[in-house]
Amino acid sequence: MMDENGISGLSAEQVAARQKQGLVNGTEEIKTKTVGQIIHTNLITPFNILNAILAGLILMVGSYKNLLFMGVIISNTLIGIVQEIKAKKTIDRLKLIAAPKAHVLRDGAKQDIPVSDLVLDDIMVLASGNQICADCIVVQGECEVNEALITGEADLVAKKAGDRLLSGSFIGSGSCLAKVEHIGAENYASKITQSAKYLKKPNSEIMTWINKIIKYIGFSIIPIGLLLFYKQLYLSGQPFNRAVVSTVAALIGMIPEGLVLLTSVVLAVSVLRLAHHKALVQDLYSIETLARVDTLCLDKTGTITEGTMQMDAIVPLCDISRQETEDAVAALVNAVNDDNPTANALKALDRNPPPWKCAATVAFSSARKWSGASFHETGSFVLGAGEFILKEGFEKIRQVVEKYSSQGQRVLLLAHSESPLGKGDLPADISPLALILLSDKIRKNAKKTLEYFSAQGVDIKVISGDNPVTVANIAKKAGLRDAGNYVDATTLKSYEEIKTAAVSFSVFGRVTPQQKLDLVKALKEQNRTVAMTGDGVNDVLALKESDCSIAMASGSDASKTVSQVVLLDSDFASMPRIVNEGRRSINNLQRSASLFLVKAMFSAIIAVLFIFFTCDYPFQPIQFTLINAVTIGYPSFILALEPNRERIHGKFIVNVIKKALPGALTMVLNIVLLVFISGYLNFTPEQISTMAVIITGYTGLMTLFKVCMPFNLKHAALFSSMSAAFILALIFFKPLFAVVGLTLPMVLVLVPMLIVATSLMTAILHMVEKVIMKKIGS
Repeated sequence: MMDENGISGLSAEQVAARQKQGLVNGTEEIKTKTVGQIIHTNLITPFNILNAILAGLILMVGSYKNLLFMGVIISNTLIGIVQEIKAKKTIDRLKLIAAPKAHVLRDGAKQDIPVSDLVLDDIMVLASGNQICADCIVVQGECEVNEALITGEADLVAKKAGDRLLSGSFIGSGSCLAKVEHIGAENYASKITQSAKYLKKPNSEIMTWINKIIKYIGFSIIPIGLLLFYKQLYLSGQPFNRAVVSTVAALIGMIPEGLVLLTSVVLAVSVLRLAHHKALVQDLYSIETLARVDTLCLDKTGTITEGTMQMDAIVPLCDISRQETEDAVAALVNAVNDDNPTANALKALDRNPPPWKCAATVAFSSARKWSGASFHETGSFVLGAGEFILKEGFEKIRQVVEKYSSQGQRVLLLAHSESPLGKGDLPADISPLALILLSDKIRKNAKKTLEYFSAQGVDIKVISGDNPVTVANIAKKAGLRDAGNYVDATTLKSYEEIKTAAVSFSVFGRVTPQQKLDLVKALKEQNRTVAMTGDGVNDVLALKESDCSIAMASGSDASKTVSQVVLLDSDFASMPRIVNEGRRSINNLQRSASLFLVKAMFSAIIAVLFIFFTCDYPFQPIQFTLINAVTIGYPSFILALEPNRERIHGKFIVNVIKKALPGALTMVLNIVLLVFISGYLNFTPEQISTMAVIITGYTGLMTLFKVCMPFNLKHAALFSSMSAAFILALIFFKPLFAVVGLTLPMVLVLVPMLIVATSLMTAILHMVEKVIMKKIGS
């Protein structure tokens, strides 16, 4: 593994031998379900199990036509499985593209290999931004490691030869060569979490409320079913077969069987759509979160700017020639050997470093905001932010620095000391030599993107480690309206000051990684839904804390690892498309979910009422299948997948109940009224059932009419076709749906009841919107 030139890594023969022995890191686990798990989770659900039991009861009594509801259940399950498998394949393929690679030395040459191909004793080449994908030991070089994803501690930990690096952490500054010590399941991160990836619970209102709805219905459905069956069989004296069929009908109505499927399908379709636009969604529910975002924190570099820099000028601050300055810069850059936009811009000077012998180096870190190197012949040179290098002495050059910063330049200070550098500490006799002027390239479509978010009422915060004046100037050029409202984060000494500044300012300069984290926390404490974009190691903690994190594919491994969305083209201009896709999904889901809850609420209420009513339960499963098909099932999927860019307002459950409650209450009052009228007119059970189906279907179509507003050609066609299908089914398929022909007394009762239903719907809708929802706070 060693030659006279230093470390060369494993040979091809040694790699092959370890692979033969099984000493390989193993297949990198992609955090999506397997096909088997998808089939299992869609097939074995509480509602599917319950529906299967109900179908078994129907089979037992031989009422086969009432099994038609299982066709809907089976179709729903198949659609859910197919869509989720398609989304899984897309995510897996894109994750492989975006997955971090391991950089190794083999046969003396640097190679990029999949993390899964690492073998024991491989020599990894690690630099700032790289995530450590296997436990290893430093064999050459020095670095500082952020172990926050493993230990939760944000402070950088210095590592030198002989020190251990833990998988799941990442290089904050510096570079090193490290020998792989553990592989696969033996890695530290694997033993703790089975993965080196940070996972956090999705911030999803929809998931939370759908789970609550399932829980509430699950707890209530069995006792209601048992009580209703007992009443039908023993108190009403119905035959066993009819009691079973009517009880099953009541329970089927309570189950919103398509709601969970609809949510999965809509989000899966969104993932597929975004994949076509180069956005990898690593968490389905992050689409919802991003659609609700009201505050967007942008890292300047790589987001507003292209992430590349150019050197514009050198401004001497003492009696020093340009050649001496360039020699110092070339020597420092060569010694530290950082790989970041600033270092690359300085390397572009293409100047050979002087033959000085390096005694010590300190790599750049976001916390220090400077890098440095000590040389035996010339002392120490430091390059970075003037405020952090000179501290109180910065006041002497502040005016000239701010002059260039106000012109949009990024200003670095080159300073010198005769004393050697300590372990990350600056010597006391540091003195300024020159200012290095750099400039960022602003993305072409940054202005258009910022204007979009501003028009949508999203509060934008630009956060950067650069000079606040420079950042503000760049933000202004990029089109940020409130760019002049900036603050220097070095003046924010406490968390309370950060909390105040988070609301008051739009541009933040000289921000440390910890302050970025604190800013996101402070905004969330103000009940903001915060999205964070970033591409560097200094963004990781804030990305992890945000409600929705977006990374650039060109950024560091660590930023991609913790982010829920990765922009594969690293183009911030993709953000409006992602937000619009989220809004389409959530707005349409709210609209469609209300249709499911109309049926569930109505069915639960009348099931309880008919425990106490003396007459029989008026519905059969086949009748609910018809009503559900034309008022819920087909319309919900059509409405859920259409374009919708309307801004999201209010809470999911409040919006859904607001739309569902009028229809459900109208249906309940209709059936109660029908029961009382039928008691006086001596209608047969079949006639009562027929009128109940007509009134309930009519009210369901009224709810659909309300949901389809505002009408367009597509909505009009949907509503008309569903209404026609309902009418034709009642005319031509009477035996199938267990309805009978209308008699004159039935018509004389139905016509005024339909008019009353229309009036009730309007009155209840007004009451819900103006009274009940106002108290809840819509």
